[in-house]
Amino acid sequence: MSEDDTRLAAVVALAQGMAAARTPRESWRAAALGAGRALTGSFAALSVWERDLGQLRVLVNVGDRAADEAEFPEAEAYPVHRFPEITEFLHERWAAGGEPNAWVETAQGLAAGRPGYCHQRVAALRRRGRGSCVVAPIVLHGRAWGELYVARSTGTRVFDRDDADFATVLAAVVSAGLAQTERLEEARRLAFTDSLTGLANRRAVDVRLEEAVERHRVQGVVVSLVVCDLNGLKRVNDTRGHAVGDRLLERFGSVLSLCGAMLPGALAARLGGDEFCLLVVGSPADAVVKVADDLCRRAGELEFGDGVACGVASTADPIGPVCSARRLFRLADAAQYRAKAVRAARPVVAGRQGPDDPVVRLADEPEPHERTSAERRRFRGRP
Repeated sequence: MSEDDTRLAAVVALAQGMAAARTPRESWRAAALGAGRALTGSFAALSVWERDLGQLRVLVNVGDRAADEAEFPEAEAYPVHRFPEITEFLHERWAAGGEPNAWVETAQGLAAGRPGYCHQRVAALRRRGRGSCVVAPIVLHGRAWGELYVARSTGTRVFDRDDADFATVLAAVVSAGLAQTERLEEARRLAFTDSLTGLANRRAVDVRLEEAVERHRVQGVVVSLVVCDLNGLKRVNDTRGHAVGDRLLERFGSVLSLCGAMLPGALAARLGGDEFCLLVVGSPADAVVKVADDLCRRAGELEFGDGVACGVASTADPIGPVCSARRLFRLADAAQYRAKAVRAARPVVAGRQGPDDPVVRLADEPEPHERTSAERRRFRGRP
């Protein structure tokens, strides 16, 4: 196979690897791995330029990593002003309409110039036992986004101008892959986000609840679900207009998010209409009930609203075996119906009213379409 064919195959492999990525992290890793292999490097990294902080933040390191190079570093970042060559590109050549061309640095390069100056890339190559590197700026949506960095070990062939030109091509492929990842992330965000409140939506809850109940079934992890019905929304819509009703929904969503933040990893969601929920994994049931109680208090203080009917169901309470997400949801929903029926100012918790708990009994009855409306009216205390 000719060198051109080899490089074409490497470009295709890079593009395919990024296209198969399901998350931004997978996309970053595929970009660095693909570029590293294409350039026969021993190490590769992908960094993003954070304009507001004036720094290059490393997203991923792959290959022969040094002791201070984590695969997905949490705090590896470098002030842009310490890298004259990237500063020139970002602030001068690119701003003036220059093209994003890659360049090569070597461990034998100039490490000192004016007094007090040390070429950071050259110093890093020497410190980490690398002989050369190629740096390729990445441009996304017409703006300098960051850089692709590939290095070779000391004793191996040093990168040349031809390698730099190829790195420029690879950076363009990476840019296209990153753009695709952004589009997919935005599609996922829209698919799993309520557009009015910015909370998760019913689809997101269904997915996370299935996963959580499976963890409970296999590992015994406590899973709790808080289901809320915002009282008085129809009255507000009818008397003050839907714009005011939307503001009430947004404000309650903010209260729900605030309360959910008190429970590590809680998912705050709007199920639709005036129904909301909190999905909590791993927290004690009493902690969830305490937060639900606070939620009821805060909801009662909202302007225009009439508080909230709140039901809680937790696998830590005596509700019987929870083998499906459907059953836990029905328990929390039944508890919320009970709270609505008795106009409870505090949350109703499934399983805490003795062996004949009316909430558990309702939840375990046939599905709503299999019950008569009279049965539900009796539960709500209506004639």
